[in-house]
Amino acid sequence: MADKILTAEQLNEKVKHCSECLNKKFHLKDGTRAIVVCGGTGCLSSDSQGILHRFQELIKENGLEDTVTANIVGCFGFCSQGPFVKIFPEDTLYTKVKVADVEEIFEKDIKNGEIVERLLFVDPTTKEKVQKQKDINFYKLQKRDIALYGNDTINPEDINEALGYGSFKGLARALTMTRQEVIDEVLKSGLRGRGGAGFPTGRKWQFALNVESNEKYVVCNGDEGDPGAFMDRSIIEGHPINVIEGMMIAGYAIGASNGYFYIRAEYPIAVQRLQNAIKQCEELGLLGDNILGTDFSFRCHIRLGAGAFVCGEETALLNSIEGQRGMPRPRPPFPAVKGLWGKPTVINNVETLANVPFILREGADAYLGIGTEKSKGTKVFALGGKVNNVGLVEVPMGTTLRQLIYDIGGGVPNGKKFKAIQTGGPSGGCLTEKDLDVPIDYESLTARGSMMGSGGAIVMDEDNCMVDVAKFYMEFICDESCGKCTPCRVGTKRILEILERITNGNGKKEDLDALKELAVVVKSNSLCGLGQTATNPVLSTMTSFMDEYEAHVYDKKCPAHVCKNLMEYYIIPEKCIGCGLCARNCPASCIVKTDTPSAKNPKLFIHAIDAEKCVKCGACISGCRFGAIIKR
Repeated sequence: MADKILTAEQLNEKVKHCSECLNKKFHLKDGTRAIVVCGGTGCLSSDSQGILHRFQELIKENGLEDTVTANIVGCFGFCSQGPFVKIFPEDTLYTKVKVADVEEIFEKDIKNGEIVERLLFVDPTTKEKVQKQKDINFYKLQKRDIALYGNDTINPEDINEALGYGSFKGLARALTMTRQEVIDEVLKSGLRGRGGAGFPTGRKWQFALNVESNEKYVVCNGDEGDPGAFMDRSIIEGHPINVIEGMMIAGYAIGASNGYFYIRAEYPIAVQRLQNAIKQCEELGLLGDNILGTDFSFRCHIRLGAGAFVCGEETALLNSIEGQRGMPRPRPPFPAVKGLWGKPTVINNVETLANVPFILREGADAYLGIGTEKSKGTKVFALGGKVNNVGLVEVPMGTTLRQLIYDIGGGVPNGKKFKAIQTGGPSGGCLTEKDLDVPIDYESLTARGSMMGSGGAIVMDEDNCMVDVAKFYMEFICDESCGKCTPCRVGTKRILEILERITNGNGKKEDLDALKELAVVVKSNSLCGLGQTATNPVLSTMTSFMDEYEAHVYDKKCPAHVCKNLMEYYIIPEKCIGCGLCARNCPASCIVKTDTPSAKNPKLFIHAIDAEKCVKCGACISGCRFGAIIKR
């Protein structure tokens, strides 16, 4: 157990020492080197832990413990290029590293200062190899020093590195201010909730401060359930101390002495690192009684969610923490007035709390200088789907969708045409090419039928059927609806049934009118945010892609060739050489040889597909080497 730090002066001394150690680590001289390995979930699944262990073994085997270090860091964000290894002080970044590559890196780079060229990132446009992270296009437009502060630099399991990187400077400053002054600073910054609604964070804190109560709470919403979203998980995995500090500042501002992290049980690495960070904070006296010699006392607790999407809704989350079924409560009263166990409670999501230390550390004016007039700061996105550069992105508010998809994301792969981007997950909508130059902020996205959401961004190309996309999200909503209110419980089910009829080829004209009417009813009458936004994917796709709905209903065709009942596999006679490979691969025995000789080889006969027997598995089209089979 480390000595307790009881005063701000003692903390300053500790921070100064840790800062010197960290600075020495990353600005090394005399041939000393530092190796950092990505410790995000994606890279860990590709054995980055094995990469780290092999580096540590080689350091020990070569007797270089005094001159070379190796440790894990948080997510580098560029997920499609991981696992990553970065070497300091040169800032050399190696991509797609395997355990088998470690010895080569160690021998050439660590021991002899020679770059391993084959493991550098190759710019897809120029074909040039890029040595430094900051020179890669994926990173150039980003600002990864607020919510993702320290994520790819410091060891998330070592509080000393966090202290050396500036952690708790914001809290130390806050404790010299009155509670109202702290809230005024957050209000001045313009910080808005990053969980999706965009409500001003300072106003929420003000409501809780104004309520008289013997107990108040801060809750961190880490129940990230949107398909394709991994922002909150990566923030906690990469720098848990930053989120803890944000929670403590919120606790001080409203007069709370306890904070609860509500984290999905499916995030074991995030939970483990958060537990470790809390323990280290307690050992240093940064959590507990009389923090930094003041009368402020605060403790953090962790509660694991069971994976229910509806528990991302703040009142359902409170019920879950209390041990009740995760179902939303009617509002008002709002949680800031009557929340956890009936006490005033501030609920902020992970990213929101991760922004708070920057505001108190650097000042509200520094934060005000980033973003747009009404949307300040940065936003973290999980960029995925049909895009070359899949990963975790932090960009200033006001960055356009075009910059996000093409400059950072590298565009759509395989020469396909961009079709839409879904922002906000199941609660958001689909934006099209005409929206690409829209700045990313709360008002702009909402005005176009989508929303910021927590930060999921799924790119779709010409091969995506938008009716099928709407059906996918409605299936998700139906599965995740808690069933408490009739509009959501019944309405979403009826909408799904209509979408299933349309994609199965049984849609009627009346179904299109019923879809719109039902969507409006569900949106207007549901109890919580899940139901109120559940029909956004349907309404947005009907607005921008009504021609696809009409093709499904009137022509019984799926233009994107996705809906199985509305398309067929067809062998082009002029291209078929009669090899029979497709027939041999077909599990349904639906491909037969005709009596027509092949134009390519008259000694063989072309084949044809029996549409009645075809199960549309795609085995034939993937096995044909001559492009003779198509979907139509």
